[in-house]
Formats: sequence, structure tokens, C-alpha cells
Amino acid sequence: MRKLINGFTLLEVLVALAILATALTAILRTTAQYIDNTAYLRDKTLAHWVAMNVFTELQIANQWLDIGEHKGHASMGGMEWYWRIKVSETPDPELRQMNIQVYKQADDNTPIDILVGFLGGSHL
Repeated sequence: MRKLINGFTLLEVLVALAILATALTAILRTTAQYIDNTAYLRDKTLAHWVAMNVFTELQIANQWLDIGEHKGHASMGGMEWYWRIKVSETPDPELRQMNIQVYKQADDNTPIDILVGFLGGSHL
């Protein structure tokens, strides 16, 4: 009679390890993408809040900005944010378009968020 040997051969173990390594690589890649997306969404949300706060402050102060670019910074979520407002005319002389761009650093060229709003009133 033939005696059966219980266990795995070396080849079977190596194949199982290769499959496990491939699966773990895919899991790590997915986890890294998830972390990157979470950081992006956090930054996008905070930048949008900064833009909304800047616009709201202009509304509350009833402030009429001159045509052109205005810069400033604000603190939100434990971070310092930099914003630029590009003020432009509209066909209505009592209405101005505000293009508020928010950046993580003062010298960035690509905004994290852009908010477009309109301020009006009889300021002229």
C-alpha cells in the first residue's frame, strides 16, 4: 500500500506566496489611493469654506472692491490659506463679479477651489 504524505510541496507554497503578494500589492495601492483622495477632499472642502467666508465677509461689510486683483490669507482647519479675488465689471454698473481663488501656498499657480459670486448695490 501506498502511504500519502500530508502537506504542501515547495512549488505549491511558492505559488500561494506569489498570489498573496499580488493581492497585498493591490490592497496597498487601493489604500494609498483612498488616503490621497481623502486628503484632496479635505483640502477642497477647507478651501471652499475659505472662499465662502471671504465672500460672506465682503457681503456683510457691504464692501465695494475696485476692479482688479486683491489678495489676502485666512486660517482654516489649522492651516494657512491664501486667496485672490479677481473683480470684474458686469453689464450692470451696480453689480461686480468676484472670482475668488484659494491656494495652499502664496506662490501656487493652480487654485484648490474657485468660487464665483456677484456683489451689488448702490456704492458708486
